[in-house]
Amino acid sequence: MHPKALIPLAAQLLARVLRFEQPADALVSAFFRENRELGSRERHALAETTYAVLRRRLLYQNLAQSGKGPMERRLVLLAWAGEPRALEAGTESEERDWLAKCARIDRSSLPAKLRHNLPDWVAQPLQEQLGETEFEALAESLLQGAPLDLRVNTLNFKRDAVLEELKPQGAGATPYSPWGLRLQGRPSLNQWPQFKSGAIEVQDEGSQLLALLLDAKRGEMVADFCAGAGGKTLALGAAMRNTGRLYAFDVAGHRLEALRPRLARSGLSNVYPIQIAHERDERIKRLSGKLDRVLVDAPCSGMGTLRRNPDLKWRQSPQALADLVQRQQAILASAARLLKPGGRLVYATCSLLQAENEGVAQAFDQAHPGFRRLDAAELLLPQVPRAAELVQDGCLRLWPHRHQTDGFFAAAWEKA
Repeated sequence: MHPKALIPLAAQLLARVLRFEQPADALVSAFFRENRELGSRERHALAETTYAVLRRRLLYQNLAQSGKGPMERRLVLLAWAGEPRALEAGTESEERDWLAKCARIDRSSLPAKLRHNLPDWVAQPLQEQLGETEFEALAESLLQGAPLDLRVNTLNFKRDAVLEELKPQGAGATPYSPWGLRLQGRPSLNQWPQFKSGAIEVQDEGSQLLALLLDAKRGEMVADFCAGAGGKTLALGAAMRNTGRLYAFDVAGHRLEALRPRLARSGLSNVYPIQIAHERDERIKRLSGKLDRVLVDAPCSGMGTLRRNPDLKWRQSPQALADLVQRQQAILASAARLLKPGGRLVYATCSLLQAENEGVAQAFDQAHPGFRRLDAAELLLPQVPRAAELVQDGCLRLWPHRHQTDGFFAAAWEKA
């Protein structure tokens, strides 16, 4: 498709996304379904343009004030600044002159907010936590795209063997998870024989480390309390060697439905997906005091996933964060009731914010003296030799700029 036709389409898609009424990935997918004539190159260009604007929204909106024409078109052109051939073919000389003036602006001289492109309620606590220099490194990392991490299904396959098969596609071993592979770019995985056979699943290395932290064993009764589409459920099931009983709880039935084809590929038969109404559901109460291990990957702001989901920083709010913290505390308290004495509880989020992480863990400590905090480094060390690099104050703390994973937090306890 000629750039003259693609730019208006990109502006049309961007106008929908910037209303922030739904997640960006859902809106992009819906747009592609409406425009089935688009080829893979056009879809890639439209998606990348949308995410580029979302990542640098504050900067681009500021620069766009000096241009002319519809705002969404100006934002698209700024996102295309690194594509000179496409801009030459798709724009007027006046627009190219304007873009050249924007390119000459010294970005380092702009206000901090336009450089880091984070809302104040996110930026301020992170600056206080990390200090200015490291905060800038984090902010820069969040403006980049994320690599594609895969988990090898160790129930039926060996990582080294799968890695050898995928080296021609640029795969390498993840530095921390013994199950992980890392790719750059966005290949069509669903066409790969390794995907169809169940040898690989898409899963960020940080998410794999949560399953390693829980360390589910053969024959145990285990729950993934907020299972979602089941990435960690599948990892836990493989670690259990398809024995015992693994419950995948979630309030969203459509997420559990997405787990079913993944389960079929995985070869697991010890997983029991169960939709619950809330964390106090009667089906939860029946299991009280019976489980060996429980993972609570709680609903959160998602601020650790901004490389993949940059719209989240504009769709969340301080009030939403406060509501999430209350919900996280309630879910963690309910999940803790499932454990038998000696059982292990892991609370995790894909957030960078202390309110959702250390704050929730500390509140649980105060309210539940019958649980003893465990050191994450000691728990991970048998399978993750570099575990000490991942742990802060006894908790798993993953940062995109330090570890090249999504941002994750996890705390672990043992029931007395």
